[in-house]
Amino acid sequence: MNIKTTDRDTRRSSPPYGYSRDCIHSREEQVHIVAEFHAHKIRPSRIAYRVGIDIAFIEELIAGEIEAEHFPRLVAYYRKQRYQQRLHDSTASKGIAQYELQQKIEREFKQEVDL
Repeated sequence: MNIKTTDRDTRRSSPPYGYSRDCIHSREEQVHIVAEFHAHKIRPSRIAYRVGIDIAFIEELIAGEIEAEHFPRLVAYYRKQRYQQRLHDSTASKGIAQYELQQKIEREFKQEVDL
């Protein structure tokens, strides 16, 4: 089966590495946003693309080059929130499935804290 490309190809190339929109958030809001996304294991390039925060700023935060005390506390806070939300969501399952899911959530949280 031959598929021909048409002259009216509406696909666009990938956005430039970094970000695709202007950031409308203050610096403090950006730090919180990056901490929350990082706690949810979202890659820096994806954070930059979705929110418009400069990727260099994101990488500096994650590397601990700036906000070295404040940023890790925020990440820990958002990880704990994520952990509690996941445990709460696990109550939708019952019995052994719920127990196993909660054990998995506990293990993953402990691994993240040990990092």
